[in-house]
Amino acid sequence: MEKYFTNKQDAVLLVIDIQDKLMPVMKYGEQVINNTNTLITIAKDLAIPIMVAEMYPKGLGHTVPEVKGLEDVPIFEKITFSAYTHELSAALKQLGRKSILVTGMETHVCVYQTVRDLLFARYNVFLVADGVCSRTKENYRSGLSLMAAMGAVITNTETVFFDLMKEAGTPQFRKLSKLIK
Repeated sequence: MEKYFTNKQDAVLLVIDIQDKLMPVMKYGEQVINNTNTLITIAKDLAIPIMVAEMYPKGLGHTVPEVKGLEDVPIFEKITFSAYTHELSAALKQLGRKSILVTGMETHVCVYQTVRDLLFARYNVFLVADGVCSRTKENYRSGLSLMAAMGAVITNTETVFFDLMKEAGTPQFRKLSKLIK
């Protein structure tokens, strides 16, 4: 039951492969960008660390400029499908946080393999279902199903927001709640 709780003191936001060459073939890419931007804004306001992974940027380009607020965020280049590289593993260990919020592309490839590796490394993984996509609905659904079966918590942007906030009525809640209306 404990794995279903997240809090701002223990969370990290991981953004995977929202890159130039992938975007044109993603039917729900704009939704992923919008929800990722919402989560980035929330993470920054709550002092939640953010990390970005990019798959072979020489070939696929960098994170699209529509993803905002990444100026001071570490970017981990990779050639493996999983973003859980030695570099990312070391950075996560240094933070000492155990709950990883995941967004990105594609659900059934890089996101799936990253989530699998994070779970194997004993992280609590919150896969933000409206913050990930694949080229086809079948691949998206298959990826979600596999990650749920492995133990990832399949969630959404609003649920993450409310779980991190814990209570209404605060100035921070009033400010950030505008993002999800």
